[in-house]
This record gives sequence, C-alpha cells and structure tokens, in this order.
Amino acid sequence: MVLSHGGESCRAAGPAERRALERALRLTPDEASSEASSETGCAFASEHAWSETGFGGPGVVWGIRAGGDGPPYRTAVDTGEPAYTCGCGEETSPCGHALGLLLLDASGDRTSEEMPERGKERGKEPPDWVAQWLEDRHPRAAPGGRASRAAELRAARRAERITGGAQELEQRLSDLVRGGLAAADRPGYALWEETAARMVDAQAPGLAGRVRELGSLPVSGPGRPARLLEECALLHLLDSAWLGLDRLPGPLAATVRTRVGLTASAEGPAVRDHWLVLAQYDTPDGRIVTRRTWLYGGDSGRTALFLSYGAPGRAPARTLPVGTVLDAEVTPYPGGGGLRGELGREFGEPAVTAAAPPGGTTADAVAAYGRALRDDPWLDAWPATLRDVIPAPSGDGWQLVGAADGSALPVAPSALSRPGLWKLVALSGGSPLTVFGECGHRGFDPLAAWCAETSDDDEPSTAAVALA
Repeated sequence: MVLSHGGESCRAAGPAERRALERALRLTPDEASSEASSETGCAFASEHAWSETGFGGPGVVWGIRAGGDGPPYRTAVDTGEPAYTCGCGEETSPCGHALGLLLLDASGDRTSEEMPERGKERGKEPPDWVAQWLEDRHPRAAPGGRASRAAELRAARRAERITGGAQELEQRLSDLVRGGLAAADRPGYALWEETAARMVDAQAPGLAGRVRELGSLPVSGPGRPARLLEECALLHLLDSAWLGLDRLPGPLAATVRTRVGLTASAEGPAVRDHWLVLAQYDTPDGRIVTRRTWLYGGDSGRTALFLSYGAPGRAPARTLPVGTVLDAEVTPYPGGGGLRGELGREFGEPAVTAAAPPGGTTADAVAAYGRALRDDPWLDAWPATLRDVIPAPSGDGWQLVGAADGSALPVAPSALSRPGLWKLVALSGGSPLTVFGECGHRGFDPLAAWCAETSDDDEPSTAAVALA
C-alpha cells in the first residue's frame, strides 16, 4: 500500500506506483493538498477512467477524462520535472487526475504478460496539445531536447497534412483541366470555396489563399479565361514543388515552404544600415490587418520588407512616414528572394529626409522582376524605384514614361481606382519625378513619389509624398 501524507492507504499499489506517487506529491504545497490529491488519484488509476491515454518516452503521460456535462479534461504529466497540466481547474496541486495518470503509468511497468494491451501503448507520439504544452514549458530547449523533439514531431505531422492536401489539390486541378475550364469560369463556382476549406483543414493557408483567388477571377473583367489558366498552372507548380521539396535547392525550398503557409524565423547575420522608409500601407488579410513597410538601406543598397499585424479592430503598431530614416538592424527571413526582414535593434531616434532613393529606368524594373521570378515563380511583384518618369494617359489606363528614353510601364489596374494615382499626376504636372512602387506582371503599382519643389528663398528641394 502507498500511504498518503494523511495516513490513508491507496490499495493495490506496488513499488512502481509508490515511486510515481512520491514523485508527484513533491508538487503539492502542503499536507492537506497531498492528502486530497492522493485519495482522488487512486480513484482515477484505472484505465477504464480514461480515453486516448498515452505513455510516451521519456517520462510523458497523458489522457482525456470526461468532465461531466462540461468539456473533457485533458491531463498530461512530465514525470522528469515533475510537472503537470489539467483542464479540471482543481485547486489542489497536483490534481487527482494527474496522480491517477501517474499510477496508471506505473502499472504499465509490469510485464507485457500481465498487462499486454497497456504495453503496446508505450512509446506513442504525443498529440498536438501535449507537444504544445511541452514546447511552451521549454521554449529555449537545446536542439535534441524534449521540447525540441516535440516541435519536430508537430512539424512532421503538419507536413504530412500539407502533403495530403497538396495531393488532393493536384487531383482536383487535373479533373478541372480534363473537364475544361468553362464550368469554372462562372461566378459562384462552388468548387473553389470547398477546395479552399480542404486546404485549411490540411493546415496549408498559403494554398487556401491561392485557391480563393481563383474564385474571384470569373468577375475580374476581360481576359479572365487566360488568367484562370495561368493561376491554375502556378498552383499546380506550387503543388508539385511541395511534393518534390526534398529535391529542390535550399533557397527555393524555403520559398515553397513560405508559399504553402509555413512560418519561419528570421535568420542570418543582422544588417545594420540607415534604412529609408520608402512606403507603408495596410491591407486586410482575413480578420487581421497586415502593414507592409518598404525600407531601403543607404549603405548596403538592399531593399527590405517589414511586416506587422493588427488584431481585429486595431491598426498594426509602428507608423513610419515616407522619408523617415532609421539607424537599425534588419535580420532577413529565408526564401522569398531575401526581401522580408525583421526590424531589430535601433540606434538613436529616427530622422527625416526628403532625399530620393537611387532609381533606374522602366526597363531596369522589368528586368529585376524577371530575375526575381527565377527564385520565386509565384512572385506577384518586385520593389523598384523609377527615376525621372512622367505619368501619362494610355487608352483606358495610365503609364509611367521615362523622360530620357521614352520607355513606358503601364500602371497596374489595382492602382487606377486609388486617389494616389491622381495625386501622382498632380505632383508631376508633366515634369519628371522619382516613383517607388511594386513592379509585377500586371504593371507598376506606385506607392510613393519624390518631386522637386521650390522653397520661399527660391532654393530647389525635394518633397517625399506617400501615394498608398
């Protein structure tokens, strides 16, 4: 028998149960808590009291017990610490559910002849909620440690789900092309939303987002059948890249992981520079707001994209006007052409300048976008600064014409309905100016401009103006 601190016995307990109970009772704050916990634990030390139990190594025990009319209690114990988590809300520490699991675990130390079924359950991989608990408790565990192992298991399970979703998406795209795109080229085509939901279930939000974009193409105006075929081809390419991920070079593999929706941490050496804010604008992204801030390093010549997010009803933090200069470190993220970075330590206060960043011609912008597509075929646009261009009407739209060589770049349709385009036209007045924006397969989206102006003392100067 195992004696609780109050002297009551827990019958049918051998040496293993005694050791398990003694380890757990070290968590109790006082004798009264120990007595209450051990008595309840004996009642829960039966395998019939639990469902979905598991005994994973090393020393992790978990199970689910029905909680009456409420939700079931999820209980997990790390016998090495010892530590536990439980959804019962009992004030005693540890609760009786944790002790019951420990006693049940100890009973599994018997031979397989005595408890054959229990023996088969040992060494199971922990479910996601247990793995998350372990990782949260050891956020900085060394590689190869328990928390690191739990994170690896969770990542492997998610990769398996994404693979299943990609295979299903491939089959649906094949069926769609085989049957023809005519049916899909109709507003309200139900397959897109259903397929997107399946990709969400597969934990591939990047795939889900691209599928939803397919659903908006039938109402996107002239040329939609060609765009639908193009987007289906890009989606097929992303699917194929994920399914053959192990055969891709490192940078491209990192890009594919990002495109399907896997998050990554900033890595590599931080770049300290005087970063000029080129543009900043917000876009709705489901229930959150994403703020994109483009930065240009004056010393390194690098362009970086800094992302921040706002909860529903709240704007993202950190407003940085165009022309602000930050003396700061930026750490790049893997993949995506090396554009995205994490803004780190800052040195001193931000300054303001009206000086324009260096730029090139419209041909330079198109060539840079073409080179970027080799590293990321799913790239919609690439940052570019155009020097000495003039906005001019062209048919039903507008274009930016180089003052020196007469080369032109159409303005993206998405920019035609924004007030920023008319602000750009007014700033120019027929004169050349410097424009920063995103150059993509649909044209150039202007986000900021630098124009010459005259001060009160007739001295020429430059003004930076946000267009987004």
